[in-house]
Amino acid sequence: MSNIIARTANNVWDWVNARAPGMMPVYRKHMSEYYAPKNFNIWYYFGSLALLVLVNQIVTGIFLTMHFKPSAAEAFSSVEYIMRDVEWGWLIRYMHSTGASLFFVVVYLHMFRGLMYGSYQKPRELVWILGMLIYLVLMAEAFMGYVLPWGQMSFWGAKVIISLFGAIPVIGNGLVEWIMGDYLPGDATLNRFFALHVIALPLVLLLLVVLHLGALHEVGSNNPDGVDIKKGPKGNRWDPNKPADGIPFHPYYTVKDLFGVGFFLIIAAFIIFFAPAFGGWFLEHDNFVEANRLVTPEHIKPVWYYTPYYAMLRVVPDKLGGVIVMFAAIAILFLVPWLDRAKVKSYRYRGILSWIMLLAFALSFLWLGKIGAGPGTDIVETYIGRGLTFFYFAFFITMPVWTKLDRTKPVPERVTMHD
Repeated sequence: MSNIIARTANNVWDWVNARAPGMMPVYRKHMSEYYAPKNFNIWYYFGSLALLVLVNQIVTGIFLTMHFKPSAAEAFSSVEYIMRDVEWGWLIRYMHSTGASLFFVVVYLHMFRGLMYGSYQKPRELVWILGMLIYLVLMAEAFMGYVLPWGQMSFWGAKVIISLFGAIPVIGNGLVEWIMGDYLPGDATLNRFFALHVIALPLVLLLLVVLHLGALHEVGSNNPDGVDIKKGPKGNRWDPNKPADGIPFHPYYTVKDLFGVGFFLIIAAFIIFFAPAFGGWFLEHDNFVEANRLVTPEHIKPVWYYTPYYAMLRVVPDKLGGVIVMFAAIAILFLVPWLDRAKVKSYRYRGILSWIMLLAFALSFLWLGKIGAGPGTDIVETYIGRGLTFFYFAFFITMPVWTKLDRTKPVPERVTMHD
């Protein structure tokens, strides 16, 4: 039986290859003949997991659009219809809403791994830039998707975030009306957000992902040692012309990634079936109430993955200043490849100063997220938020200094897990 299946698969593959011969070189370049460092660790799961969640969001999103109605009068009731009357609709909706939060979990961990191992340094600057563009588009995509269910927090969150553009001198008010399509979020807002969320931004996101992976495979993957395997000795058991410290991405890392996928899906399933709202972090309780422009929620706050930037916005007393700080906090991430002046890539071979700065940065980002998720009425918390915002920018602005001054350890000539 197995021989018959193998023969059939080979015949189908030969048939396709005879009619599309260009597919085989692409497959070899990016899979079977793409040699990745053999010392990848657990931090390297999150890139493939981000791709998995992207596929989940697209597939579940397609099913949701079959029943969703993007109008102020019917949006909320159509979501309720999906949850209550569509067969397995509740599962599809929770897979999509949970997937949005899990997407940002794996993306943030993926970005932190890039910072920790210096994956943005030469020659991978373009890989980092494309990754940051993915992050930017993902934030816009998630925001527009968050508005669509038309619950209380969807309406008021849209009103607050879009009104921020009103702080721009001269064109601000006109820009707010142009984005909303009205003086308040309504039918026009939902229709254009639906079109952008379902069609335009996913296409841009997919294009950027393809470019991100293409740029990565041109220069090769980084590794925990920060050693370029292309410049090391050649010759391994598969190909004498390939790096000695590399292994074919397929089947070795595809099998390894499948293990990570299985573990990740168990966690995702537990959340979906037992705690889809995740204590109000993944789905706010106010969003289970239909939007009412006459009733303001007690605390208006965004979803958890925006809260660090929302905290920065809120702790700055001037509205225009807060908007500038919030957008600058994202924009400065694009400059990291040129701010880091360290002689070595990986923090594994950097000194204690670099580790203190990186861990303090991660802690400040998480703390800002907690402040942004709160009511914002505590004066002490406001001053703490200002201090954390100051440190956030100081981390990047002073990076050329402390990365250059920090002591480094000798970097091995080859990766530390070779034969």
